[in-house]
Amino acid sequence: MHTVVERELELRLVLSPERGIPVPARLAYRTDDPYAVHICFHVGSEHPVSWTFARDLLVEGVFRPCGHGDVRVWPAKVNGRGAVLMALTSPDGDALLEAPAAQVSAWLERTLRVVPPGSEGEQLGLDDGLAQLLAR
Repeated sequence: MHTVVERELELRLVLSPERGIPVPARLAYRTDDPYAVHICFHVGSEHPVSWTFARDLLVEGVFRPCGHGDVRVWPAKVNGRGAVLMALTSPDGDALLEAPAAQVSAWLERTLRVVPPGSEGEQLGLDDGLAQLLAR
């Protein structure tokens, strides 16, 4: 049986330093995909926009700038509050999203309790699968 840790929250799509629009989102972590986090953005279109990237990237990005290429994450202060900024790049365009640091951190802590760092591989059942394969 697999566990799912989800969190609904409102992000802010940054249009300029002074302007942004709210974007409802869902953070999801699944023990059957233990290295990844999934973020689904509800942007008012028929289909939500989904991104998947390494949980370690988001964990590190809460504390210091990290990432290269399509996903970059870093901590910031916005109006005196802690925030996590995510820069996402795709062939369809770029987006800078601001998330409340306290909510993201609390959700990440829940995922880390479910699957502690370094134990992700145990969730994949590779040892059991290999044992079954070799037993034949």
